[in-house]
Amino acid sequence: MSTTKTITLNNLREEYEREVTAPVAHQEVKIELSLFERLYNISALRKGFILVLLAVIWQIYAVNLNNELMFPTFSDTIKGLGQVIQSGELVNRTLTSLKVLSIAYTSGILLAGTLTVIAITTRIGTDLLETLTAMFNPLPAIALLPLALLWFGLGNPSIIFVIIHAVTWPIALNIYSGFMGVSNTLRMVGKNYELTGLRFVFKILIPAAFAHILTGLKVGWAFSWRTLIAAELVFGVSSGSGGLGWFIFEKKNQLDINLVFAGLLTIIIIGVVVENVIFKFIEKRTVIKWGMKF
Repeated sequence: MSTTKTITLNNLREEYEREVTAPVAHQEVKIELSLFERLYNISALRKGFILVLLAVIWQIYAVNLNNELMFPTFSDTIKGLGQVIQSGELVNRTLTSLKVLSIAYTSGILLAGTLTVIAITTRIGTDLLETLTAMFNPLPAIALLPLALLWFGLGNPSIIFVIIHAVTWPIALNIYSGFMGVSNTLRMVGKNYELTGLRFVFKILIPAAFAHILTGLKVGWAFSWRTLIAAELVFGVSSGSGGLGWFIFEKKNQLDINLVFAGLLTIIIIGVVVENVIFKFIEKRTVIKWGMKF
């Protein structure tokens, strides 16, 4: 005996036709930002806020410590800074340091660039650069101060020597790393245009590796700046005058601790300006403009 079961479907969806309409034109959606969001998006204001916050912490800590010989207040430091700027003493010392630094930093860049170009074009140059960086890059520049004093005497030549040592190897390593990271496609483009030697380096390798080169320049700048101050603290006086490091050393001996902090603050200000103005300008005009960094 068979049983027949009937299934009724009452919820079938009715068929219909939909007319195809023209696509809606793309429209930008604008969202009005609040005043806080607009200000927060400005990098200079964010960094300025951090600096102000650090200055407030400095002032509060120094007031609570209440020991000017150990840690002067931020206000006393600014007052002392204004006095030595007005007298011209700090300005002259700063210009002396920057003059020495510019000579040594430029020389270090040229030496690093020369070694790297030789390394990238010849096998013996590669071995030479790898050997020299393995030998001298771990060697602290401050360790060469006694030898520099014996070889070049007391004064700027000794300082320039140790700064060149501090600058050359990190810059050379970054440039070489950037050159080695250039894609084969760009290298083949250079070969198709029959670029060889220095033309290939300047027209293909340097633009392609400029992000690494700029990083090396930043690292080299930091090394050179702190090596300069350390060297001047040790023997940075020549013919009765010295740079920022010697200024700090003198004021420490005279127990003008607020002026010691004024010298340190000057070093910090110069470092911040170089990093956020000069290098930032170069970065915007090169790697960001070329789409290598956002």
